[in-house]
Amino acid sequence: MNKQVVIDHPETAAKEGQFNILVSDSMSKEGLLPLLESDQVRCVEKNVNDVEDLSIFDALLVRSATTVTGELLDKMPKLKIIARAGVGVDNIDLDAATKRGVVVVNAPDGNTISTAEHTFAMMMAVMRNIPQANASIKAGEWNRKAFQGFELRGKTLGIIGFGRIGTQLAQRAKAFEMSLLVFDPFLTQERAQKVGVETASLDEVLENADIITVHTPLTKETKGLLGMKNIAKTKPGVFLINCARGGIIDQEALKHYLNNGHIAGAALDVFEEEPVADQELLSFEKVIATPHIAASTKEAQLNVAAQVSEEVLHFLQGEPASNSINLPTLSKEVYEKVKPFYELTKKMGNILSQVMMTPVQEIDVFYGGTVTELETSITTRSLMAGFLQPRVDAAVNDVNASLIAKERGISFGEKHLNKTYGYSNMIHAVVRGENRTFEIKGTYVKEYGPRIVNVNGFTVDFIPEGHLIYIQHNDRPGVIGRMGQLLAEHNVNIATMQVGRKEEGGEAIMMVAVDKLVDDTVIDALLKMEDIHIADKIEC
Repeated sequence: MNKQVVIDHPETAAKEGQFNILVSDSMSKEGLLPLLESDQVRCVEKNVNDVEDLSIFDALLVRSATTVTGELLDKMPKLKIIARAGVGVDNIDLDAATKRGVVVVNAPDGNTISTAEHTFAMMMAVMRNIPQANASIKAGEWNRKAFQGFELRGKTLGIIGFGRIGTQLAQRAKAFEMSLLVFDPFLTQERAQKVGVETASLDEVLENADIITVHTPLTKETKGLLGMKNIAKTKPGVFLINCARGGIIDQEALKHYLNNGHIAGAALDVFEEEPVADQELLSFEKVIATPHIAASTKEAQLNVAAQVSEEVLHFLQGEPASNSINLPTLSKEVYEKVKPFYELTKKMGNILSQVMMTPVQEIDVFYGGTVTELETSITTRSLMAGFLQPRVDAAVNDVNASLIAKERGISFGEKHLNKTYGYSNMIHAVVRGENRTFEIKGTYVKEYGPRIVNVNGFTVDFIPEGHLIYIQHNDRPGVIGRMGQLLAEHNVNIATMQVGRKEEGGEAIMMVAVDKLVDDTVIDALLKMEDIHIADKIEC
């Protein structure tokens, strides 16, 4: 007989040698079996708000209903690990957990199949008018002519974002004899050929796809990705699917193009505001919707509960956490030493990801000086996580970064060198893509903090934080002045600026810190300026 979850007396002390675990949100009992059947733990199922004494718990399991704040963590001084039974960790204050030495884990793979299947089901339903036909016949009607639909066979499916879910969706679409166009700026040709898909630019997908489905994370770059401008580029009669994140498809733009008949139908599982408040959008006959249930299958809920249950049990038994979202478990002494370099490499990886908006094949990290005395595998994983996070549709952490890089066809390595270029410590990262290479060097100075001191061979010195614009240009009189005038015309104020060149009149760079995030209009205008070759916005 399985051990039962204790729910009546959560404050009862655990037996000697047992760990107390609080399951705050409803989870699959079958998935919790690794905990329920272990003699090493005592499992309590009760919402945190209903527990009088939270100080006894060693582990906390949540889904999306429980919000884990710094205030809550203060009430749980013994807490060692928080497990999120799902992918997203938006309801957990990661900084607060990390500061208190609490490891946060999730279940990144548990709902991949469920989401892919739901996306396909939504695609078939909107193409064949299944919800409308069902409502009609249940209302006593028999109107066959009103619900003529479209076959999937022979249609072109455009997939925006090609992570785990996009890959699974492509496999199913090929079985339906669909053509596939994939836009993922970080998908290498080698991997595309391996999985049998055709890569395309975003505009090519928009212009040629009969059905477009989005599978990207919600970031500053992807928010409103399908808005007024981009939807206008799609084929008349296009179908749009969003089972990823609310906000990737701009709802106001979606309503506009539904009203004028450009969009033939939309299938939505996620919304900008949830529970959905936009009743005007839901009122469209051509829109079918579900209440964010793409991951809500019995199998998925079992999988995520089982995954975090096993993770928590192994962690409490002294094993490392394999799906840690925050800093891996380190002693306080080691953590304090490695923390500045860990944060520097995370920012270096993020910067490299933003300026290398192309498929990447190789990343090398070189260390010199005092940093080589530390465990640099931690900082290399940090750089990889910072590089990969903007590129994939799942949470990336220091532990799973190497696996995700391998899935994406990216090789990486680290080397210790004797060179420090005059600094007490130096970290040099080189990213190689199919048609471009980019490199930066960073250092940490105790009095001044993290600094980037070299970009692509150009000497600079700036703090990797805030809003930045990277510009590569010809070293000619007037270029800097025209750049400043253009930013002023767009009401963008320059805070600081670093300029680097190798020789007079040759290639040069600018790293401009500005007071606000610039939009693509500013970047496009910079690229149209004479003598400017490259312009990238960077958010640190």
